[in-house]
Amino acid sequence: MTMTSIVIPTYNELGLLRECIAAIETYSDAPYEIVVVDNGSTDGTLEYCLQKPVTLVSLPANRGFPEACNTGLLAASGTELLLLNNDVVVTHNWLSNLLKCLYSDRKAGIVGPRTNYASGRQQMELYYDSLDEFHRMAETMNRSDGRKWEEVTRLVGLCFLFRRDLMDRIGLLDERFSPGHYEDDDYCYRTRLEGYRLLMAGDTVVHHHGSASFRKQGQERMDRLVETNYRKFIEKWGVDPKQFI
Repeated sequence: MTMTSIVIPTYNELGLLRECIAAIETYSDAPYEIVVVDNGSTDGTLEYCLQKPVTLVSLPANRGFPEACNTGLLAASGTELLLLNNDVVVTHNWLSNLLKCLYSDRKAGIVGPRTNYASGRQQMELYYDSLDEFHRMAETMNRSDGRKWEEVTRLVGLCFLFRRDLMDRIGLLDERFSPGHYEDDDYCYRTRLEGYRLLMAGDTVVHHHGSASFRKQGQERMDRLVETNYRKFIEKWGVDPKQFI
């Protein structure tokens, strides 16, 4: 039987993590395990996770998003792997819809949902004033519909589903992009170079609070990090990743 390992990196955002895990527990409709990778939190995250039915990997310090993801992927046991930001709230039918999309084509490499907050094609105009209203709205929106699946050139790593055999083929996230930004663009590009497709599941929406950890660093510092990693991508591949947005 297949099972999806949901890997959630986290750092000092216990409120968001509680919300994220509660939604997974409430709305997941396919077998799963949760792997939480804690980046040295000091806000009670460890104590919370020890009380939950999750696999907990505790890092001694904040190693950044790519390394936390990789640590979680190596600890995961599922046939499918899903990287999920701790500030994402999933909802009705989310997992079964994404899995249907992933298995619709043997060349499907990575699948991602649509959301209220993301760069690029995945962002859509969604109007709601509370998470309760979001869940009510998503009950109608998240009805499986293959006509809403669309091939794209890039997916954002906020909710990133792929098969284990893809990771076995192309490897883990590139940690040169630590503490984060463009590691997901890099993974998408490597996936496409191997002949796989990136699919946006338009029949699946999730709520994304948006860059919670990075916002704490301040806008100027975040802008410098984005620019630095943008240059790293160009140096690595000789192409401009902005052409794929």
